[in-house]
Amino acid sequence: MTTLAGKTLFITGASRGIGLAIALRAARDGANIAIAAKSSVPNPKLPGTIHDAAEAVRAAGGQALALKCDIREEDEVRAAVAATVDTFGGIDILINNASAIWLRGTLDTPMKRFDLMQQVNARGSFLCAQACLPHLLQSPNPHILTLAPPPTLDPKWWAPHTGYTLAKMGMSFVTLGLAAEFGPQGVAVNALWPRTVIATDAINMIPGVAVAQCRRPEIMADAAHAVLVRPAAGFHGRFLIDDEVLAEAGVTDLSAYAVDPSQPLLPDLFL
Repeated sequence: MTTLAGKTLFITGASRGIGLAIALRAARDGANIAIAAKSSVPNPKLPGTIHDAAEAVRAAGGQALALKCDIREEDEVRAAVAATVDTFGGIDILINNASAIWLRGTLDTPMKRFDLMQQVNARGSFLCAQACLPHLLQSPNPHILTLAPPPTLDPKWWAPHTGYTLAKMGMSFVTLGLAAEFGPQGVAVNALWPRTVIATDAINMIPGVAVAQCRRPEIMADAAHAVLVRPAAGFHGRFLIDDEVLAEAGVTDLSAYAVDPSQPLLPDLFL
């Protein structure tokens, strides 16, 4: 399989950034995209709404369903999944992209922010998987792809921002568990993480990062596409890195993905 034509993807946080890039790449194949995100009205601080994303998906050649959904709310997630199945007849792929970030030390992390990260990142990924799995298990080539790093216990990643690292590793450990539970049932459960920082709105949260030293979200979209067209059977529990996935697919010149090819690239967190 080299295309996602006719496949139905449920993508969290798809109104902007990497989630939107993955949606647009799948749309070019003629996929059906459920855009599950909170942004239903324009926000001056964060561009992009689910409706803008749906228009862009249709313009790229896909079918789109805009779903206002806060993945912290179980009822909203279950309703969004039901609406996706009603509209497209099933779900083939879940992309756990939605994530909350706060890169501060313990004394500078309000509990409200700590709770948000745990609820969106680990719990949200678990909830979306739980809601989608009955449908994924009916799909001929089901995938769950979570944007999470390889699990690490290295203190250098825990000391500076314990709250965020815990939340992000939570997504990684959810991936490990779901892969072990559902991989043998034919569901490809894997994680994908970028080698370098990606130019999205989240970089505003990372001190000292210049956009010129980042890659564009399209590298993650192309890597995700290469993962999602693979046969699901026997392909689970992998913590994939974008450039390695592309190299395996025969793409080694990554200069086109750089925001500014003359600038050195910044490695992403956890690598």
